[in-house]
Amino acid sequence: MSVWKKLVSAIKGGANEAAEAVADNQALRILDQEIREAKEELRKSDHSLTQIMAKRKLAEQKTQSLSASVTEYEGHARKAAGTDQQLALDCAQKVVELQAQLDTEQKFVDQFNQTEQNLRRSISQAKSNLRRMEQQVDMVKATESVQKAQVAVSSRHLGANSKMKTAAESLQRIQEKQTQRAAELQSAEELASEESGSDLDARLKAAGVAGSATSADDALARILAGK
Repeated sequence: MSVWKKLVSAIKGGANEAAEAVADNQALRILDQEIREAKEELRKSDHSLTQIMAKRKLAEQKTQSLSASVTEYEGHARKAAGTDQQLALDCAQKVVELQAQLDTEQKFVDQFNQTEQNLRRSISQAKSNLRRMEQQVDMVKATESVQKAQVAVSSRHLGANSKMKTAAESLQRIQEKQTQRAAELQSAEELASEESGSDLDARLKAAGVAGSATSADDALARILAGK
């Protein structure tokens, strides 16, 4: 692969990662919007179901009316058969026409019933899926909040550690300066002692050549010797 092709692939990869990062950041908002849209579609589905149920009820009422008419004209045909054959045939023809209308209307009722059952089943499944999705979104939001809190606590802990490190370094610098200053003061005292001659007296006293300490030793020696 040439350098230019590698560069183009790298740019494409970076663009995809950036797009995925933006999508991840907006994932919860997208989910909320999708849930709102799903609820709106379910509301429309419920409205469609009520329309189907209303049409089914009207068709049932029509079949009941047609069935009553069929029964009525069958009775008329039976009564007329004994006195007026043509009237009986006319009533029978009416029964045939009503029965045809009844059969057609009954098909509508059956279709409405089938459609209603299918819609009820689909809507119930969709509502169940939506409830499950809402529960999962709630859990995701709760987990997101907890993780944000954990990140905040962790960041503060890291910040506190950094501040402690800085304070310890400052303390060490102060201690080093104080040690340096103490050494300078001690050196200054030694120089001043040498200039005043007290240093020589101190060295004589330490050597037992002069000073009250040697005289006291001599006095104690005489006391112990009983002189």
